[in-house]
Amino acid sequence: MHITFLTPPVFTHQKAAERTAGCTNVVYSMPNIYELIVAALVEQMGHVVSYRDFVLEKNGLRRFRDFLRDDISDIYFFWTVNLSLETDAWAAKEIHQVNQNALIVFQGPGATFFPEKLLLSEKCVIVRGEPEQTVGELVNAVDKGLDWESLKGITWLMEGRPKRNPSRPLIQNLDELPFPARHLIKNYEYFNPKLKRRPYTTVLTSRNCPYNCIYCVPSSLTFAREIDYKAENGKKPPVSFRSIENIVAEIEQLAADGYKAIAFVDDNFIVSEKRLMPICKVLKKHNIAWGCQARADAITENIARILGESGCRFVDLGVESFDDEILSYIRKGLTSNQIYAGIELLKKHKVPVKLNILIGTSPLETPETIKKTVDKAQELDVNQVMINIVAPFPGTEFYRLAKENGWILGGDYVPTDVQQDSILNYPNLSNRQMTRILHQSNVRFFLRPSLIWRHLRQFRSLKEFGGAFRAFRIKLFG
Repeated sequence: MHITFLTPPVFTHQKAAERTAGCTNVVYSMPNIYELIVAALVEQMGHVVSYRDFVLEKNGLRRFRDFLRDDISDIYFFWTVNLSLETDAWAAKEIHQVNQNALIVFQGPGATFFPEKLLLSEKCVIVRGEPEQTVGELVNAVDKGLDWESLKGITWLMEGRPKRNPSRPLIQNLDELPFPARHLIKNYEYFNPKLKRRPYTTVLTSRNCPYNCIYCVPSSLTFAREIDYKAENGKKPPVSFRSIENIVAEIEQLAADGYKAIAFVDDNFIVSEKRLMPICKVLKKHNIAWGCQARADAITENIARILGESGCRFVDLGVESFDDEILSYIRKGLTSNQIYAGIELLKKHKVPVKLNILIGTSPLETPETIKKTVDKAQELDVNQVMINIVAPFPGTEFYRLAKENGWILGGDYVPTDVQQDSILNYPNLSNRQMTRILHQSNVRFFLRPSLIWRHLRQFRSLKEFGGAFRAFRIKLFG
């Protein structure tokens, strides 16, 4: 069979959704590693696989329709996040106007939680949660003309209404999955301004996070996995890890393929020194620039030293706030002193630090607490700060609280870009206040002459500078 993994163009007033983190519009392009793992699996089964990203190609509706008219795919796959629901539903209609027999498969958190928005016909199916094994069985059934409507892990249209089949057990051995099919995206250029070097890619070494922050949606795969698992088990799914040997083998392959930069997209990359050391060793061996996400309390003196010696170019720390009362309310499992300690250790060993601050995570938040947090971030003199506004994502504890207490503008969740807008209204902090504070804080932090000069000195070419400047402009002004 011919199978295409598709990112359609945006249309009308919409902006392009970022589909890996899954909660913002595109600031800079990054490969969707989750989708590429599924593509590699399907390709292993002997099918002809294509990958088209009309956003990266900067092609619009006319080119998309031309492509559909000439294409012969039997199945189209979408990785759907909340912000892409409308776009993907529109694209599915466009496909079926040209090819009524094509099967359209939606994966990702948007599809997992909002199946009714995407099941437009009996030729549409949702693969919920962790997708690989379900996709394998679904594609095999379609190829051989077998019944697929009884498969675990899917939602489909039965007599005009969504039918949710039982969930599929989580994958027990992640090492059995193939490495992502990066050759499918060789004609696309990706850039991470925190790493600056190219070619750049992403790597996933684990799935989910064991902590219980009430608002958290750390990645689109995690969110899809968590939504589906919680629906039947009433709790978060366990964390799954690839073996160190498997991770090292992928890095060796990436080095052989010429990759110079890797962003690890694990929800929580730094788990232990024992796991970290062999990964850092192979990264250092190949002089790969890299970065990751971690908790501040995972940073010990020895871990900070290992990171510094191995070429780590950034560590994203989820700070959210420096107010201990707020940190306790959101069940962060951290104190402000632990955050300060982690930052200082990273700075001591010359590891660039990025802080993730989240405005409005609790009704305890005020303009004063937000200002205190942003002021503290500036005082700490870290390399970067990302300031977002919390969203009440369906399926989270925060959504339940916001819904019960009437904190959501309009009464219920609608997809919103957390880097630009808010749909929250607290009694003492409105959505307009949060949006205004967000933009003011970004301008205050990023337009400091000292910070601008620090980053300018790190660029080695106009191309590197151009990529970073475009991301900066989008972040500040949308």
